[in-house]
Amino acid sequence: MSEPLYVGLDVSKQHLDLACFPARSPQRVPHSEAGIATLVADLRRLSPTLIVLEATGGYETDVTTALALAGLPVALVNPRQVRDFARALGRLAKTDALDADVLAQFAARVRPVPRPLPDEAHQALAALVTRRRQLVDMLTTERLRLPLATGPIRRDVQAHIHWLEQRVNDSNKELRTALKTSPLWQAATRLLQSVPGIGPTTAAVLIAELPELGRLTRQQLAALVGVAPLNHDSGQHRGIRTIWGGRAHVRHALYMATLVATRYNPVIRAFYQHLLTGGKPKLVALVASMRKLLTILNAIIKSQQPWAPAHP
Repeated sequence: MSEPLYVGLDVSKQHLDLACFPARSPQRVPHSEAGIATLVADLRRLSPTLIVLEATGGYETDVTTALALAGLPVALVNPRQVRDFARALGRLAKTDALDADVLAQFAARVRPVPRPLPDEAHQALAALVTRRRQLVDMLTTERLRLPLATGPIRRDVQAHIHWLEQRVNDSNKELRTALKTSPLWQAATRLLQSVPGIGPTTAAVLIAELPELGRLTRQQLAALVGVAPLNHDSGQHRGIRTIWGGRAHVRHALYMATLVATRYNPVIRAFYQHLLTGGKPKLVALVASMRKLLTILNAIIKSQQPWAPAHP
């Protein structure tokens, strides 16, 4: 049998840099339709075991789509994981070619699991969720600027706030319309919103950015979202458990939903208050409640049964 081949692909706006493990000649092609076509043809010929790219905020989308459509095993990974891996290797220098080489070694040593390519409808829904988040971020920034603005600048900021508020409302309507296009999404939305604390926006984020919901164990899902407590122990020392990593946008949506649930969801409210009464700090109790709420949502999607206080 031929030796497994792992490929690292560094994506920038202008170029695509490819490196292999075991080492082969590095390759650079333009980040264009012709360059991607050349890259796909070369990788098909090589038949790699795994191709790893970093999630770079959108530049990687066309490349990942082309690779997945070609039937090549591709995995998107968190850039923070790769940076930590590079530091562990003592690779402190940074160029596109070096980054591709680190990604190839990361693929060979860590071997992240390739994720299936989302269909066009799911990609469109994820894009709507991302755009709404961007609009909300811009609106928050402008509201923070307003108290310090004077004269014509204040009027301009106020006008921009008004426009952004309208765009956020329009974005909410677009999300609701998109969720109605799929019977599966409609069913999932109804199930998720049956849980007190989960509104339409949180449901849309979960459907678009956490497709694994209902398919994994509660421990796996907590780790994926980044709400699983991580140990910090050494010898006799027992450090404080913290959460880290995971899908930040999903975690943020879950955080906001949990804040509501600690007031209006009887199960989460009782759980949260029990932890506070037991002496847990508020933030610790809130993160534990996030994990509890995620477990409930996972069980509901898995069982296809709406909310009932008897859920775990």
